[in-house]
Amino acid sequence: MNCYQCGCRLSPNDFCTNCGTDVSRYKKILSVSNHFYNIGLEKANVRDLSGAIGSLRQSLKLNKNNIEARNLLGLVYFEMGETILALSEWVISKNVSPKKNIADDYINAIQSNPNKLESINQTIKKYNQALSYCKQDNLDLAVIQLKKVLSLNPNYIQAHQLLALLYMNIEEWERAKLELVKCSAIDTNNTTTLRYLKEVNAMINFDEVKIQSKKKKQVDDDILKYRSGNDMIIQPINTKEPTGFSTLINIVIGVVIGLAIALFLILPARIQAAKANINKEVTEYGNLLDAKTSKIEELESNEKDLLGKIATVQQSLDEYTGTDGAMAAYEQLIKASSIYFNDTTAAMDVAECLGEIDNEYLAISSSETFQSLYDALLLEIGVNASKQYYTSGMAEYNSENYLEAIKYLLLSVKFNGADGEALLSLGNSYRLNGDKEEAIQIYTKVIELFPGTYRANKSQRYLDEYKAQ
Repeated sequence: MNCYQCGCRLSPNDFCTNCGTDVSRYKKILSVSNHFYNIGLEKANVRDLSGAIGSLRQSLKLNKNNIEARNLLGLVYFEMGETILALSEWVISKNVSPKKNIADDYINAIQSNPNKLESINQTIKKYNQALSYCKQDNLDLAVIQLKKVLSLNPNYIQAHQLLALLYMNIEEWERAKLELVKCSAIDTNNTTTLRYLKEVNAMINFDEVKIQSKKKKQVDDDILKYRSGNDMIIQPINTKEPTGFSTLINIVIGVVIGLAIALFLILPARIQAAKANINKEVTEYGNLLDAKTSKIEELESNEKDLLGKIATVQQSLDEYTGTDGAMAAYEQLIKASSIYFNDTTAAMDVAECLGEIDNEYLAISSSETFQSLYDALLLEIGVNASKQYYTSGMAEYNSENYLEAIKYLLLSVKFNGADGEALLSLGNSYRLNGDKEEAIQIYTKVIELFPGTYRANKSQRYLDEYKAQ
């Protein structure tokens, strides 16, 4: 344990022997953080993953540099099927402690396996599509999509829970219970799973009680009960004790009537019914054959459209797993962080890595953690990078190499839009390079951002010269 003030290793005393800082509360905070980590580890060992997440988050709230807690939190997320959340925790861990960190192995294990990346991508897309089907009330399609999700990622708890909820909606209680039991095998103490399971068990027990009550009522209807003194007499309804002679006569009469009914009524009717059933089946098979023929023709006509959609989906997948995807963005952010932590003066190298991150991914798809780290790095290196780009740009400007000057000055303005000198020099470079429209736009921007300054006066003079031409 090191001192937070000077970094010196702490002794058993409540103060730093190097700088004298009071570290008693600091030690208690780290101790409590480690305590929550141990609780989270114990819960994870017994597959109480939800409880482990709560304890590990509390540990990181007290000590965000607790690498063991952060790596374990990523493993718990990964076990629950939340791969993106797991990657986020491991990337943060790698940035905090870049050397001898097992998070490197976790990240490389995913990035080096193209099949795993494709499986992650398909899982996210299909789960989102299932949610969309639910919102559109297409529950059958949602069930199909969720089954595909679980075939790709059997540990995805949220997919199991949503599928169970859909089964509950159509009163398929046994199927819902099967999905919830799978959830319990992954995360034994998940609150949502336990709540759904309680509801399902209650409905299953209710159905069993109804069936038993119905059977009991049928039995009671067939018997007669009455009390004689202290005894309960139970006997069948409408039964008489037959005699031997009357029984024989009844049997003979029954046989004769049965034969008559069979010869004159039942047999012809059964023959006619059999013929009708055969004709009906022939008609149904004919209709089924016509429907299948029509379906085959429709599938053949749509074959080209489906092949085009497959090509579009493959292109989207290639973009996602390529340089414009999430993995490429994470790789550039990690590279920029590593450069900055190893050499805080290498602002231009960090800026070059940040510039490789796709702006569309940054604006739409990036996580809150990713955005926070990106903004922090940009804030740290922005001014220094801007100055270095400005110096390079002015060197090219003085050498009358205006195209190169424009390139460097644009980067200088990008990383520090408040630098009026860089903005004015950019306008001059455009003017001397013959780019009239770009120069007018830059001069106008200088006047808007820095009114009343000598930069604005120079810009206005050049604009007047353009108007006079």
